[in-house]
Amino acid sequence: MRSPKQPFTAGGCKFNLLTDSCTADSRSLLSTWCYCFTMGVKAALPKYELHLYTAVLFGALLWAASWIFEVSSEQVNRKAFKESVKPGWHYFGRKMDAADFEWVMWFTTFRNHILFALSGHVIFAKICSMLSPKRRSFIYMVYGLSAVFVSMGWTYITLVLSHCIVLYSVALAKRKWLCFVAGLTSLATFKMEPMVSWQTGFMTGSFELQDILFYGGCGFSIMRCMSFALENCEKKDGNYSFVDLLKYNFYLPFFYFGPVMTFDRFHVQANNADLTRKQWEMWNIRTQALLHLGAILVVDVLFHYLYILTIPTDMKLVRQLSDWSLGGLAYSNLVYDWVKAAVMFGVINTVSRLDHLDPPQPPKCITMLYVFAETHFDRGINDWLCKYVYDYLGGNHDQIFKELIATISTFAVTTLWLGPCEIVYIWSFCNCFGLNFELWVAKFFSIRPFSSIEGALSEAMSRRIRGVFNAANFWCIILFNVLALNSLEFAKLVTKRLLVKGFPFSTLSVLFVTYAGVQLVKERERRLALEEEAANGLQKEKAE
Repeated sequence: MRSPKQPFTAGGCKFNLLTDSCTADSRSLLSTWCYCFTMGVKAALPKYELHLYTAVLFGALLWAASWIFEVSSEQVNRKAFKESVKPGWHYFGRKMDAADFEWVMWFTTFRNHILFALSGHVIFAKICSMLSPKRRSFIYMVYGLSAVFVSMGWTYITLVLSHCIVLYSVALAKRKWLCFVAGLTSLATFKMEPMVSWQTGFMTGSFELQDILFYGGCGFSIMRCMSFALENCEKKDGNYSFVDLLKYNFYLPFFYFGPVMTFDRFHVQANNADLTRKQWEMWNIRTQALLHLGAILVVDVLFHYLYILTIPTDMKLVRQLSDWSLGGLAYSNLVYDWVKAAVMFGVINTVSRLDHLDPPQPPKCITMLYVFAETHFDRGINDWLCKYVYDYLGGNHDQIFKELIATISTFAVTTLWLGPCEIVYIWSFCNCFGLNFELWVAKFFSIRPFSSIEGALSEAMSRRIRGVFNAANFWCIILFNVLALNSLEFAKLVTKRLLVKGFPFSTLSVLFVTYAGVQLVKERERRLALEEEAANGLQKEKAE
């Protein structure tokens, strides 16, 4: 699951979080569930079949991109495009899609401020870690408080501290339900009216980034405070100190934009005085930084040729597009949002790795997903929800009723985190249903005669049959989440064109292309599973 990245609109409908279900590697899924959707991981398919799937997939992607490129070039001067298509590469005669204000803001308005603040943190952190490694977490806190004060002023710090004090006081009672009530109430004050306007009213001045930083810092602070309070409930002897909370909350790289690292992990890592690095660690950090820079350049190039964000806002034009164009637009919007999440969190995570922290891993690409149980775009919030809500209530995730309660509770918290409104309710319902439906299907097909029928099939044929269901599931993930990125109207139009008006040709052709993609993903997972098995076997031999 994920957090913003989002435009921080409390109580509004503009957001970017796509799905908050838990990853398979962050919880103990029962084998029935995983078996139903990912069985046959080690089942191989003939090479010629995989080559066919590769040709089909890349051919279809190029075909859809050509349609979008044609529309972007022909409609560049369209009146409806004036607000979001801005001057770009003058020498190449290309304008740029600037519909995503968040991306534009990060690499124009934010760029200098963030580079300055994070560069200062890196230099400051390096000097301090060399001089006093045991006190580095305290020094990070001092720098973070200073940076927040310079950027937002005393009023803002006082407001954040007041929430920290309230939640710290509640944490001393060591009652989890009380921590949740206090934490969610505090979060609601930044997501729902009239408390949002009342607290925003304390902020004075005309700093152009004030609104974004206000909601970002406050929202993430509440999530961190809740993590602190819940971890304090688990502490057997005594309590964590208020200074521990301040060190955790005011670590600057995570403060305004996340990701959220749970308190237990942060506390251990930030207070570890052993700052030796593993072999090739710095090389990996540099490589990741270069990859993020490369991704930024690729997105910039694509924005000059494919107006994937602007076109869906003009419904009059969208209705004139082919089915392939609509399918390509829906898919490319989710891929872009994943890239944006990977870049934004990746830049911040690179800084935290320089501080000898192990931040939440980057999100899994939407192209690699075909089950709701692995869909998330912010692993930090995903881990937070899994640990404190989803796994806590769902147990082993093998009982239908307990799973239903766990998913409803998880998406209820997520809805509050995003800011309740109609589009958020629809998004939450669809993704909650999708996550539960996977378990229902798994339970249904695990009974006879279905289990017996599959047992009689070869592993390769079983993989093919499952690939058909996974392809349909993939498009459910796309359609359920594209409404969060564009609009409900656009999502309804894509669904109608691909499933109703486009039936059978468009429907079956798109499903076949998706099926090809799913099988390629399964092949990659098969190879990784074999490599992991070989590595484990080698370690066993050495141990013996």
